[in-house]
Amino acid sequence: AMASNSQKFREINTENCQAELERKMVIFYCNRGLILSETGEKVNDINIDFNHRFLHFSAKIALDSSYVQELDEILKEARAIEKHLQQKREKLKQRFAVIVNSLQS
Repeated sequence: AMASNSQKFREINTENCQAELERKMVIFYCNRGLILSETGEKVNDINIDFNHRFLHFSAKIALDSSYVQELDEILKEARAIEKHLQQKREKLKQRFAVIVNSLQS
């Protein structure tokens, strides 16, 4: 029995549709893979850049923190020296007062 023309057309058309669908799916998955690959690379690049910047700023913050601690120590030392000098000045004033009083007597 010979297939009718419409049946042959339907079979050919179905095969063509199947082939076209498979071709489109292959293209879609290939493109999707490329997009994911590119996105993955971009995300990885961004991640590397972020990590680099984070380490840079962490080091800078640590250095700044070190400077702050050093300046804090210098400030404490300066205040201690200032207090010591004020005490010496008071002692000198008292000595001069004693000397002046003894000279006036």
